[in-house]
Amino acid sequence: MQWYTEFKMYEKSFPNKRFRQTLQFLQKHIDTSETILDLGVENPFSQIMQDNGYTVNNTKGEDLDVDYSAVLNPEVKVITAFEIFEHLLSPLPVLSHIKADKLVASIPLKLWFAPAYRSKTDKWDRHYHEFEDWQFNWLLEKAGWEIQDCQKWTNPVKKLGIRPLLRYFTPRYYIVYATRKH
Repeated sequence: MQWYTEFKMYEKSFPNKRFRQTLQFLQKHIDTSETILDLGVENPFSQIMQDNGYTVNNTKGEDLDVDYSAVLNPEVKVITAFEIFEHLLSPLPVLSHIKADKLVASIPLKLWFAPAYRSKTDKWDRHYHEFEDWQFNWLLEKAGWEIQDCQKWTNPVKKLGIRPLLRYFTPRYYIVYATRKH
């Protein structure tokens, strides 16, 4: 898989477990005949979805806090958002305005033993929110979504220390499949 080397954020590590778990969850709920609008610019997981038979269109990097026009297309039936909502100041408006009937979204969970993530060099690579699962569920409910399935998984790292040890037991990622309430 040489294509991922184009993406700077994965120069030193590639999230194989997260991508594998995400793909399995997506395949469980979304048929390859359904076209996907993936929130966020094209990324390695967009390519993985395409390699597995999905037709995927990505947003173009617009600030989804203020411009959510991409999700207003009534022709789009499935929205995916993998590690996107934690970067928004207010994810409620974009979630509320999605016209699609299906949503598959994942977030990094808030870890009690680590501060919120913040890149000092890239203003877009920061987490404004790090949710607990119940907070994300509540957000989706308020935005008009009904969760049909969810899953959590850990994200161990190959380092020594208390925090790396805790990452073996503490779920780091949370993914949901939700349908629009009518």
